Amino acid sequence: MIKHLLSLCVALAALVASLVAAPAQTGQTAIDALLAEHQAIIAKGSRKTIEPAIEALAGSGLPEAQVILELWQAKELWQLKEDKAFYTVAEQADGTYAIAHPVTGEAAGSVEKKALKQIKPNAGIRGLIGAALVQFQLMDTDPEKRRAALTAIERDPEASHLKALRGAIEKEPDPAIKAQKEVLERLLTIRFGQDEAERIAAIESFRGDLSVGARAALNPLLTTRRVAAATPVEGNIAATLTPGSAALPEAEAYALLVSEGLAPAAPTHDEIRTALAANIEDARVAGVPVATLNTDEARLRAYAGLAAEGRVPPLVTEADKAAALKAHSYYDIYEEPSPAVTSAAEETLEAINTKVGVNQALDLGLDALSLASIYFLAAIGLAITFGVMGVINMAHGEFIMMGAYTGYVVQQFVPDYTLSIIIALPLAFAVTFAAGVAMERLVIRHLYHRPLETLLATFGISVALQQIAKNIFGTQARPLTSPAWLDGAWVLNDVVSISYIRIAIFVLALIFLALLLFILNRTRLGLEVRAVTQNPRMAASMGINPDRINMLTFGLGSGIAGIAGVAIGLFAKVTSELGSDYIVQSFMTVVVGGVGNIWGTLAGATLIGFLQKGIEFFNPSNTLAAQTYMIIFIIVFIQFRPRGIIALKGRAAGD
Repeated sequence: MIKHLLSLCVALAALVASLVAAPAQTGQTAIDALLAEHQAIIAKGSRKTIEPAIEALAGSGLPEAQVILELWQAKELWQLKEDKAFYTVAEQADGTYAIAHPVTGEAAGSVEKKALKQIKPNAGIRGLIGAALVQFQLMDTDPEKRRAALTAIERDPEASHLKALRGAIEKEPDPAIKAQKEVLERLLTIRFGQDEAERIAAIESFRGDLSVGARAALNPLLTTRRVAAATPVEGNIAATLTPGSAALPEAEAYALLVSEGLAPAAPTHDEIRTALAANIEDARVAGVPVATLNTDEARLRAYAGLAAEGRVPPLVTEADKAAALKAHSYYDIYEEPSPAVTSAAEETLEAINTKVGVNQALDLGLDALSLASIYFLAAIGLAITFGVMGVINMAHGEFIMMGAYTGYVVQQFVPDYTLSIIIALPLAFAVTFAAGVAMERLVIRHLYHRPLETLLATFGISVALQQIAKNIFGTQARPLTSPAWLDGAWVLNDVVSISYIRIAIFVLALIFLALLLFILNRTRLGLEVRAVTQNPRMAASMGINPDRINMLTFGLGSGIAGIAGVAIGLFAKVTSELGSDYIVQSFMTVVVGGVGNIWGTLAGATLIGFLQKGIEFFNPSNTLAAQTYMIIFIIVFIQFRPRGIIALKGRAAGD
């Protein structure tokens, strides 16, 4: 009877225990079960054994896993020693710690600190956790966070990122981000891929790609190291070298042998002298009197004696070096072990470099075209005055400076940069037109057909205008700010780009070209200007007033210089010397193109712009030399074509 009662009690106890335990099991979440499964290795915190736990959390697909990994990485995950479960903790006023579920934040009571163990991952484990978190960031619902994750991978890629990136591509809803992920996946495949065929396919996919990232991924594949060996070596050999060739001078080859321990280092002169001084005995060194050690031959003989006695390293003769060089082979070996991979990388880089060269030529052409438009704007006014009037106006650059300062003054009163530029362009024309008319009426008209006096007078006016500008605005550069819509550049690819300001100046140059052609070919003023330019006496006999035409022409040329000043001031420093930087190029443009001809000025500006950029491309570190070469070229050009590219018929041609 007692035996049956004991059995019944045991059964009831087991039933109660199972009923008590059942809710805990039922309430356990998937993340809790996963943590419980790996709690031992998480608590141990060993870099060698931790990877399965991290991979299990990262590969679980549970959104709660990201929270756990972030807490773990931040050292905010604690384990309760009693039940081995993980919690977050908060110290309370009484010195105890409140524990809570790491995901839900549900309170689980209070415990003493000694009942807890803080999980403190070292730097290596935190790196693994960070790599695991990447896949969550790559699949975040916020597109900006996904872009930030891609940027972080690009900045510091790791092999572990490749798997996470591949898993995030298919589920990416944004086409642009998906394309970015695909490109990055191919870049990481090149660097970290395990399958050779995959790496080669990824390399070949970048054939002709101009991105910096593609070249940055391919160039390391062709990194080589130079080795010397007594017997043929195995490996991915890039080149077999011969001592004494341009690729491997004999001195460099022998230094390589020494660095690899294949040949003894030759003592230097200082080392020989030091060794001799340290081994003087009875006024002799190895039997050689010290008094005779005044020549290199004697010192070498004494050193050889010491070497024979084993007291110093052996002397290496030229014959020894030649024998050592001949006894070894020399190679450049790729760091990348796969010949197929390096071959694909070489072919792809060759295709990329070809395309880069074409695009560099295009970029150089755009720069030259932009510079030509600036020179055209700066020179067109000078071309008109010089062609019609035959006046060498050395103050033309100061009209450009006046236009730039006019734009600056307008911006002091009109804070809207777009509106201020719109106002500044016609105002600069008006100001410099009036200044040009005044200069022509007061000075130039009295010096016609006296070129030397005209040159000296206009040079003096130039100096005076510069000093007036310094007195008014000071010597500090003044800002002429471009509108926000002109900020930045039009980027075609990683090689070709051009700033929006340069594009705007190019468009402005085209507008002025069309406007001047219209004025000269479709208006009465243009007809009279052309008549005075070609034959002033005949024009005067037809009722045209050459004096009035000269005044208006000089004013028109000066006004155009003022507009050029506003355009140039948008990207150059506005100072009193601004015009001086363009006066020489303006005269060269006019002379090379053809005096007094708009098409000639355009051709001259184009020639000088392309010539200057071409010289700077081959000699980028010395702009002064580039300008010198350009001037020499122009001097030679004028010897063969003194009237310029497009010669003018009429008075200027006769002159």
